[in-house]
Amino acid sequence: MKIAVYGRQFNDPSVFPYIRQVFESLLQHNVEICIHPLLKETLQGNVDTSAFDTLNCNASITNQVDVFLTLGGDGTLLDMVTVIRDSEVPVIGINFGRLGFLASINKSDIAAAIHAVVNREFTLDSRELLVIESEQHIFGENNFALNDVTIHKRDDSAMITSHVALNGEFLNSYWGDGIIISTSTGSTAYSLSCNGPIIFPQSNSIALTPVAPHNLNVRPIVLPDTSILTVDVDYRGNNYIVSCDSRTVIVDKPMQFKVYKAGFKLNLLRLNNESYLSTLRKKLLWGLDARNY
Repeated sequence: MKIAVYGRQFNDPSVFPYIRQVFESLLQHNVEICIHPLLKETLQGNVDTSAFDTLNCNASITNQVDVFLTLGGDGTLLDMVTVIRDSEVPVIGINFGRLGFLASINKSDIAAAIHAVVNREFTLDSRELLVIESEQHIFGENNFALNDVTIHKRDDSAMITSHVALNGEFLNSYWGDGIIISTSTGSTAYSLSCNGPIIFPQSNSIALTPVAPHNLNVRPIVLPDTSILTVDVDYRGNNYIVSCDSRTVIVDKPMQFKVYKAGFKLNLLRLNNESYLSTLRKKLLWGLDARNY
């Protein structure tokens, strides 16, 4: 089995022993290890990666690796979406961060998780993505998102207005800080913090969640994933922000955006002892009585 490993800059040196454990566990199972060049540079002087191949990011990863392993939080795993693209290579994350809905493997379970991956004790959890189009192609070829597409005002600017049409028919005008268009995967991310609904991955739905709406009768809405949303942005400030997962662009003029479901999915690798519901219970502390703590 060939496994590619990626991680961001690590500011906490306490994670390096866990990273060494990852590589040691992979080698014990005779895994061919391929290191993302950014991780190789990040680990220089702290973890020896000289014996491992370097991932060729300019070529398709389909024939290079069987599984992608990320070291960090959910943001680290989201970084890999633009590398994996439509290759269908599954990805699994070891969580060095906090909540970890996507990077669900705790750093204390590294050995057991790698044993399960190598022995193929997992299922593939296919997740839908969104595509955002605009007249200026502001995200280039990386115009797809696993979590969400957001349109948001700058911190120092007045509220913006997003005029939204659903499949060509006017839906609503949202006055406020912005809007979030999220997949079921992204329903537990930024949308959740803005009182958006939690959507199960099998629901074939997306959510449109307003951010700090000026009209109190405006609420999040769940839509079929076959929907095509057209958003015309009106604003009084100098510019506003459009984001596609963790990638952001500052836009300085009114623009129309089209958001719809991508033509491919991302495969999250889920171990056999995990489920989406167990992750929700664990991360959101469902079923626990705070009065007992």
